[in-house]
Amino acid sequence: MVLFVLERVSRHSVAESWRRLTDWPRHADVVPLTRVTVRTPAPTRRGTVFVARSGLGPLAFDDPMEVVAWSPPGDGGPGTCRLVKRGTFVTGWAEFEVHPADGGGSRVLWREDLNVRGLPAFTDRPLGGTARWMFGRAVDGLLGLG
Repeated sequence: MVLFVLERVSRHSVAESWRRLTDWPRHADVVPLTRVTVRTPAPTRRGTVFVARSGLGPLAFDDPMEVVAWSPPGDGGPGTCRLVKRGTFVTGWAEFEVHPADGGGSRVLWREDLNVRGLPAFTDRPLGGTARWMFGRAVDGLLGLG
């Protein structure tokens, strides 16, 4: 199991950063070899389910996720979202908060608890480093920071 936290500051408003982070199909634009399908009707809310399919051919796997907490930003306040990974291969949760940043823009906090079934505990450290790098690149891409 790997737990990591990312923090990013964006020039975008809280509402725009929130919109970019919660455009689930757009995540496929920043995660290589991945496509995202939303399985529930719009708009996103508690109970929304989407699936990220990553990999090629027989080496691909599904990463189904469900939105279990959904509080969009409003009246200048933060927004929060929590996802639970419901897959058989990748499990855990992710949550992010989008806050107003000092001096304008927004500040994003992303927390993730990631477990890949079948991997022994000694792989946690390299998995954590890889996940932190990969999710950091994805958040940067979604926010237009890269």
